[in-house]
Amino acid sequence: MKKMSFLITTLFVVVSIYGTFAQQALWSRQEIVSPEIHADNSVTFRFMAPQAGEVKLSGDWMPSEGWAPGSQLMSKDDKGVWSYTTAALPSDLYSYWFIVDGLRCTDPANVYMIRDVASVFNVFIIGGGKGDLYQVNDVAHGTVARRWYNSPGNGMMRRITVYTPPGYEEGKQKYPVLYLLHGMGGDEEAWIALGRTSQILDNLIAQKKANPMIVVMSNGNVAQEAAPGESSLGFTKPTMQLPNTMDGKFEETFPDIIRFIENNYRVRKKKESRAIAGLSMGGYHSLHISRYYPGTFGYVGLFSAAIMPNEQATSKVYQNLDATLETQMKNGLNLYWIGIGKTDFLYKNNVDFREKLDKMGFKYTYLETEGGHTWTNWRIYLTEYAQLIFK
Repeated sequence: MKKMSFLITTLFVVVSIYGTFAQQALWSRQEIVSPEIHADNSVTFRFMAPQAGEVKLSGDWMPSEGWAPGSQLMSKDDKGVWSYTTAALPSDLYSYWFIVDGLRCTDPANVYMIRDVASVFNVFIIGGGKGDLYQVNDVAHGTVARRWYNSPGNGMMRRITVYTPPGYEEGKQKYPVLYLLHGMGGDEEAWIALGRTSQILDNLIAQKKANPMIVVMSNGNVAQEAAPGESSLGFTKPTMQLPNTMDGKFEETFPDIIRFIENNYRVRKKKESRAIAGLSMGGYHSLHISRYYPGTFGYVGLFSAAIMPNEQATSKVYQNLDATLETQMKNGLNLYWIGIGKTDFLYKNNVDFREKLDKMGFKYTYLETEGGHTWTNWRIYLTEYAQLIFK
């Protein structure tokens, strides 16, 4: 009994000493603030790395070096903290990361991170402009749900993300639906995370700039049940190209998604109450789904659409492009909307497609922005497009 009491007393002393040491270590650690947004919208980034030989900052506001954003060397102080302060940045949502002695890493002082395909980076928002639309503001909020639907065309249960507008659960009215598609390497998480869909819609609806709508964000990779880490495959590594990518299978089986939504949500089941839009590969899908099922959608949006020759595009979905566009045009559309950045690598392809539409007399609305193939542009396109549909 005495031995037991001695052991318990000893254990208590050890735990107390260790706990005190741990708390002292916790509170004596230097607090790093990063990013720090200043009153003039310049931003200071900090990274503690006393032993590092070189630390760089890379962010999506920096001029590109090939496909990736550029980088800037950071300066180290006498305490081992590296820092860099930007010039004033326009209002927007930004992503960034550090490169420490050649190794890319996230900011340990910033818990706000987003995954894009297989990369993870930190984010921050500068308000006072379009960035305000990407923030959670004091307005009525919609609901974001992850739902599983049966896809007979793909022989599996698949996952989608669904935004319902404020008041949906309490009301009885029926809503129009926007089907919003991601780009290559993305999944049903892309638009809700990187695109800030729920924040944009909540804010536009609150400002009465957009009509309340349901937004359905599908997974365009029909080889997947769901986003990486969210399916029965477990924690698989995300990849840019999967089986059946842009080969027509997604377009062929898209009615499975529409059927699920119209059987499970209060929606208006008319062409004028259905819109489809997508970025890059999702723009390619939107173009072909809307013309392959020409009486289904009243609104079509092509955001930096991947309109390019594709050797895998042998599906019946891609046949008779001109004839099916003619049919789509004659059936009537409320809006055909095209957006592209001036330095987007798909710019010329979109110019050629617009020339085709011009020759046909196919009317469309066109927006050309600065920049290239980026989420900065795609959030702008969603914001603009959402204000034009279902009016």
